[in-house]
Amino acid sequence: MNQTAVYDARRIQSLAPRLANQIAAGEVVERPSSVVKELVENAIDAGSSRIEIELESGGSRLIRVRDNGHGIEHDDLGLALSRHATSKITSLDDLEGVASLGFRGEALAATSAVSRLELYSNTSDDPVNGWRVVAEGREMSPRLSPAPHPRGTTVTVRDLFFNTPARRKFLRTEKTEFNHVEEAFRRLALSRQDVDLVLRHNQKTVHQLTGGSSQTVMEKRIAQLLGRSFLDNAIHIDMAATGLALKGWVGLPSHTRSQADQQYFFVNGRVIRDRLVAHAVRQAYRDVLFHGRHPVFVLYLELDAHGVDVNVHPTKHEVRFRDGRLVHDFLFSSLHRALAEVRPQGRHEPAVEAPAASPAPEPQFDQQRMALGDTSSEPATARTGGESSTDQYRGAGRPGERQVREFMAGYRALHPDHEDRLLTARTATRDADASRGTPSPESGQVSPPSASAVEPSVDATRAPPLGYAVAQLHGVYILSQTERGMVVVDMHAAHERITYERMKAQYLGEGIDTQPLLVPVSMSVSEAQVELAEREHDTISAMGVTLAAAGPETLLIREVPALLKNGSVEALVREMLEELERYGRSQVVRDHLFDLLSTMACHGSVRANRRLGIEEMNALLRDMERTERSGQCNHGRPTWTEMSMRDLDRLFLRGQ
Repeated sequence: MNQTAVYDARRIQSLAPRLANQIAAGEVVERPSSVVKELVENAIDAGSSRIEIELESGGSRLIRVRDNGHGIEHDDLGLALSRHATSKITSLDDLEGVASLGFRGEALAATSAVSRLELYSNTSDDPVNGWRVVAEGREMSPRLSPAPHPRGTTVTVRDLFFNTPARRKFLRTEKTEFNHVEEAFRRLALSRQDVDLVLRHNQKTVHQLTGGSSQTVMEKRIAQLLGRSFLDNAIHIDMAATGLALKGWVGLPSHTRSQADQQYFFVNGRVIRDRLVAHAVRQAYRDVLFHGRHPVFVLYLELDAHGVDVNVHPTKHEVRFRDGRLVHDFLFSSLHRALAEVRPQGRHEPAVEAPAASPAPEPQFDQQRMALGDTSSEPATARTGGESSTDQYRGAGRPGERQVREFMAGYRALHPDHEDRLLTARTATRDADASRGTPSPESGQVSPPSASAVEPSVDATRAPPLGYAVAQLHGVYILSQTERGMVVVDMHAAHERITYERMKAQYLGEGIDTQPLLVPVSMSVSEAQVELAEREHDTISAMGVTLAAAGPETLLIREVPALLKNGSVEALVREMLEELERYGRSQVVRDHLFDLLSTMACHGSVRANRRLGIEEMNALLRDMERTERSGQCNHGRPTWTEMSMRDLDRLFLRGQ
């Protein structure tokens, strides 16, 4: 049976101080982790260089926070446990440019209203000058007494929610509550790398972090808190523009999680959760993130304190930027650029130098021969169980003259516009060889092409990052041999990314290159699709497709993108029309143009079971090395994976 509370709505009365504080505590103190957050933030604002946190029973029985900050003056201790009493702001101007983590002056008052709280503090280096303060009685009057204490402050919170049973019953198990505390600790530790932090639970040290100002210290702290795999699969960024500075680490698209539990964003040292920031990050990962996965990042945004309002949420987790569009565009462009610069070689460890060749009149020539796999002059090396398999395989099995010739043939086939440049480079190489007496290919001896002949950014003395193709597996995968081991490439996914990036570049440049069809292709569609094609004529033309109505239910395909001319033209247009129908209005269509280009690129990519020659496979590998975001296809699936010789040896128990 429902019971309705009876009250007299005609009378207004002031709430008792303890009751008012208990009500206010609901905005500040949700669980033990909320108390830890507020107390540690106060300690940081006090200039502490070392903070120790001690818990019992997940924080519900005991929370103790010690710091070595500047402490609280004796005359101010009486106000320390009062509501809306703070040393961090004094005027409206201070509120508009808050530089401290705390500023509301409610944390200690709210916590003392729902727990047994004691505060010890000392502003001098003499321990005997310490004082203790507690709030007691119905009016919560502060009571002070002398208590020895070193310089700094200690806040002890016992029996959280002992006097508010309704709130206490909502606490979860000890393990759950401690997990929340640990997450709050993790955020605070990442926000201030210069502070020593210690976390103990039930007399056991869980985290002990040493502070410092160098990047190495921060990376060590991230590894301790988030795991070494985070750093092994992250890019460090440091960018600044228009009064904004962004630093930190963003995870590679191949390193994602099923939930957004490793996403930390700090504004002027304050951890926040903001929809504008989340949208900018999602947009930056849009082309490379697999459906349902979440990126990982630890990012620090610095801007003028007057450019951000932190007083928009009771727990200060949300902020409002004065110029939100500027911040969004800066975040998006910075992350987008950082992810675009990731190339296959970025995921490789520094390669071990190839073993030196036997002395010869031309040592540089011999080193190039070794790099390209011509080991005919080298004696076979017997392998022993105690030797490093990586060192033994390196150089001995690299592709030789045949693979290089096949690669060059494939490169010329896919890039005919580069023929003049390649010819010039080869001529220059022959002239240089002749000037120093180096044998040329015409003389019957192996002479590798120069670096510029293969690719301007590739060192000719070493194999390319993705190596050289040796086989095609089941018409789906390319097997390539690299300096470190082997690489397996999903040829459709890789070619899809390459085609998509080229179409984006053309679209953003002078427009997509088109290929007129010798005989227009007629296709049957619905009347609605004919109307759609006519209505979205400009959008369709911008994507390199020219359609014309040939009847109430017939369309003629006259032009298609040159990059997709070998694909299924009718299937391409049909799916493009379905996508346009799904997006609906013209503005929405324009907002999803890259999605349409992605769909089109999928149709123009090599399909499974298509046989590729060695030269075609090598040309595809070189294109991957030059293409932005080539580690993932347009749908976020990985395009390649690598196994080092160490991985292979471990798999087959070699050297054990």
